[in-house]
Amino acid sequence: MSILSSLAVMLGAAPPTADPKRQTEAAREMHAFKRTADQRKERAEKLRHERDLARSHKWRNWRWLSIVAVNMIFVLSYQFDVQLVEGALTASRVIGFHFADLNSALQVMLAHKKILINLVIGTVTVFVLWWFLGGRSFCSWACPYHLVAEWAESLHLALRRRKWIKDYELHRGTRAVLYVLFALAAFVTGYTVFEAISPVGILSRAIIYGPGLALIWVAGLLVWEIFVSRRAWCRYICPIGITYAFVGAISPVRIQYDMTECLHEGDCRKVCLVPHVLEMTKMGYADDVKVGIGSDCTRCGLCVDVCPTNSLLFHVKGMDKLL
Repeated sequence: MSILSSLAVMLGAAPPTADPKRQTEAAREMHAFKRTADQRKERAEKLRHERDLARSHKWRNWRWLSIVAVNMIFVLSYQFDVQLVEGALTASRVIGFHFADLNSALQVMLAHKKILINLVIGTVTVFVLWWFLGGRSFCSWACPYHLVAEWAESLHLALRRRKWIKDYELHRGTRAVLYVLFALAAFVTGYTVFEAISPVGILSRAIIYGPGLALIWVAGLLVWEIFVSRRAWCRYICPIGITYAFVGAISPVRIQYDMTECLHEGDCRKVCLVPHVLEMTKMGYADDVKVGIGSDCTRCGLCVDVCPTNSLLFHVKGMDKLL
């Protein structure tokens, strides 16, 4: 998938469907091979065997540890007044170096209608950091709301399995519209409207400096996600995800799909926060034998953990040519 196509899907466009005209010769041959009777039988037998194996939680556990560690660095620095790390996730200073969340910096500059040098320095620093680590990996490896929303999601799925609730989906383009509206609100009002309601900043500050009334809003969001719409904030509202997805479009770290051994059972799409990025895992959809996952991918590793054949793995662009 091209960068432009990946960004279009991230902004709400429909994921590409199966189209032999876009597929490489190797991909067409592999798709044809997998449709043979012998291959269908082998896939079914292998799937039954693989489903009996214990599911791995390696990447999930590392990710949870990362979120806790990142946020505890701020807490310990503040509590012991060592001043190595100051501020919160939205804006901080680490050993004298300014760090500013890309979306927060944009909101501040739009509100003040001028470019602030410290924000520019902090934004460039953060851009380089998350470009190297993989764009939206901020969401799944550092964001405190992502962790509590993931726990809320497990409750949502448990209730849905019992058919006590339904999942109400919004159009994915809603997030792009809200991105523009939040930017306009900051410019027109001179106030960072999004920062006032962002559960990311609210939770980060509450963890570091102590709880406040704003946590009621965060609790309300979690209740909505448990009983009404699965991961609604991350999927349909949060502009931070869009900002880092633009960075992720050119990041070297990504998850790569190899269709060679894929069983097309769809477990990866069931666990994915943004399942539209995994459309190529459907039978006949992949344009090439190996395909990089799109920019909206959070690099959370859930699909890597659940894949029974290691058809989805973390990959660094260019490294395969060096080894």
